[in-house]
Amino acid sequence: QTFQLGLGDGQFYSWTDGLRRKDWHDYESIQKEAMRSGKGEHGKPYPLTEEDRDDSAYRENGFNIFVSNNIALERSLPDIRHANCKHKMYLERLPNTSIIIPFHNEGWTSLLRTIHSIINRTPESLIAEIILVDDFSDR
Repeated sequence: QTFQLGLGDGQFYSWTDGLRRKDWHDYESIQKEAMRSGKGEHGKPYPLTEEDRDDSAYRENGFNIFVSNNIALERSLPDIRHANCKHKMYLERLPNTSIIIPFHNEGWTSLLRTIHSIINRTPESLIAEIILVDDFSDR
């Protein structure tokens, strides 16, 4: 049996296959993120002054670590999903997973920002563990 979906109401729905689906979106967090403003928020460029431009930051990290150090660890990101994906329903019961992040001489703020993004954007029940693997960094 199928019935009309009322997205965003936190309800469970059964498809003709008998498997229950759930709207996993965290609409409150999505709305809070949309209200954020500041340098680097929503993936927007971080404007640099002439004195902030330092090529050594690029040579050492492959990106400007000064900028990374000045962007919030819990920054907002643009939603780049296809419009149809924003209304997708997923199975009510999903397996948890281990998230493995290998890194080598990574800038700490970018690594921390990745971890914050995983924790803030993934339902807790879906994360078994987060494993950081230092691939023989020399820093």
